[in-house]
Amino acid sequence: MARILTIVGARPQFIKASVVSRAIQEERGLEEIVLHTGQHFDANMSDVFFNQLNIPRPDIQLDIHGGNHGEMTGRMLIEIEQALLEHKPDRVLVYGDTNSTLAGALAAAKLHIPVAHVEAGLRSFNMRMPEEVNRILTDQISDLLFCPTDTAVKNLENEGFEVKSAKVVQSGDVMQDAALMFAEKAIAPTNMLPETFILATLHRAENTDCPRRLASIVNALNKTHREKAPVVLPLHPRTRNLIAQQGLMLDINIIDPVGYFEMVWLLDHCQLVLTDSGGVQKEAFFFGKACVTMRDQTEWVELVDVGANELVGADESRIFEAAERNLGRRIQDSDQLYGGGEASNRIVRELLRADA
Repeated sequence: MARILTIVGARPQFIKASVVSRAIQEERGLEEIVLHTGQHFDANMSDVFFNQLNIPRPDIQLDIHGGNHGEMTGRMLIEIEQALLEHKPDRVLVYGDTNSTLAGALAAAKLHIPVAHVEAGLRSFNMRMPEEVNRILTDQISDLLFCPTDTAVKNLENEGFEVKSAKVVQSGDVMQDAALMFAEKAIAPTNMLPETFILATLHRAENTDCPRRLASIVNALNKTHREKAPVVLPLHPRTRNLIAQQGLMLDINIIDPVGYFEMVWLLDHCQLVLTDSGGVQKEAFFFGKACVTMRDQTEWVELVDVGANELVGADESRIFEAAERNLGRRIQDSDQLYGGGEASNRIVRELLRADA
């Protein structure tokens, strides 16, 4: 029985882990231990996902959040190392591109424990993004890399992985597995919402920490809400505080952060998605909704290539014009870009082979 220690810490990782953990439970030969770093500590951003998604409650619960990137990652590295020494897993499994991802992979590599990285090979080619640093370094110290797309595989080939001992697997995207699995459990938020609306998310540091970009996005959201369709924005407390600190005013429908099932409902019922999130770009696609991405780069270039996603940066006029152009447009997944909902099963099969 191979022992897998899974490390999670942020909302998208809880969702990804939910479907892989379920696939692990259905297979003999693997035992899973779940470590939660505490990176997302707000109840709506953490506990609710374990409750809703039936993820095994964390066997190890750290309480590490806040502080600068280096401080947070360093504290995680210390405590994750102690957990690895105590539980002696055969492999560490990490997801995505957060500080929890890098700390888990680095702690394992220092102890010569093999690392599997789900969502490997993604690149924005913007090294100013902390997520880009995290994902590149994690890939470099992983021996089993699960890529969600052909583009991700090509990125690793371009970085020389063809001649490395690491194994690269095009697994498909576990987020599509989750969207298909949980769509029937979607529930409407308790807030009173307009019948027709645009769904927006805003949290990426490159936008929220830059006064010019944040003001431009706020103005674009207000104008879109006023002139095109009501905008609904589940707003993280950090972003809310930064908006207030800059004296900006959002004149749209602001709601508190929602659980995954409420987010699925919003995605299923909206007319358009405006976001700076990586995961939400894909989730919009899974639910057949056009997406306008308020960033300068995206890891999901295939969505741009097929016309499902329009990249507009933080420019007020470009955001508004793209929203106007894409409002109500439906998207078809005719090419099965993300594996058709079988990614978690492929991942578990490879874990069994690797750790047999």
